[in-house]
Amino acid sequence: MVDLILAGSSSIMLAVDVARRMGLNAIIPVVRKFPDGEIYVRITKAVEDKSVAVIHTLGGNPNDLLIEYLLVVKTLKDLGAKEVIAVIPYLAYARQDARFKEGEAVSARIIAELIESAGTSKVLTIDAHLHRIESIDKLFNIKALNVSAVPELAKYIAKNYSLRNPIVVGPDEESEQWAKVAAKVLNTDYIVLEKKRLGDEEVIIESSVDIVKNRDVVIVDDIISTGGTMVETIHKLKEANAGKILVSCIHPVLSANALNKILLAGAYDIVATDTIQSPVSKVTVSPVIAENLPKL
Repeated sequence: MVDLILAGSSSIMLAVDVARRMGLNAIIPVVRKFPDGEIYVRITKAVEDKSVAVIHTLGGNPNDLLIEYLLVVKTLKDLGAKEVIAVIPYLAYARQDARFKEGEAVSARIIAELIESAGTSKVLTIDAHLHRIESIDKLFNIKALNVSAVPELAKYIAKNYSLRNPIVVGPDEESEQWAKVAAKVLNTDYIVLEKKRLGDEEVIIESSVDIVKNRDVVIVDDIISTGGTMVETIHKLKEANAGKILVSCIHPVLSANALNKILLAGAYDIVATDTIQSPVSKVTVSPVIAENLPKL
């Protein structure tokens, strides 16, 4: 049973909302940077013998945020916390889950080991990017639960957008797991495209999309990073005379001017969750966290 919510600097509003929903107190540690770039952390409330859930996303500035997380958890344990539960809405470094070239770091495994070694007892993630890893408990050696925010995302779309004969599109094979759920909530069908990646930003879409003609489209994916996949998907859909194209994702990483690229490609709108705060984070994952945190 969680006694206390601690808000990491990357998820303060989200953590406070979760605490409110669960009827718990939230504490916000002092976190600042020294002039040389090192991070200072101070926890100002008593945590002895308490089960503390640390809500702290690793999106946006993953290196500093990871160090902050490690300092917070080690300090909580030093101050006598009974257990520390990590709530990591966006788990950075998860995409490098295998060694593709000789000598590469398998960052997903390394980050999981660091999180565990700091003193974390349990982990809750949201739509972690598990490609070649079967499930989140295959990545961590502690109790771990990965839950989805796609139903919340799809419910928001259904409520706030008037779509004509909509169809859900997953931009690549991996996105089927999210497209299927979104289509069920929206009470419609879905298709999944085939993507060939040519580099970090360049992709090509190789599938036929004739089915989207004169239909509004909801593209669903877990992450928008550079926006390359979304831009090529939009171009493909527009060539097939699709109607409005609504772009949605769970994790709006949004690097390399992604928002502008997607809008200029012809997207009607962009919707994401607040696993990472962004200009398009219109859907909160706080109900998902509040519902599932007691299950750990």
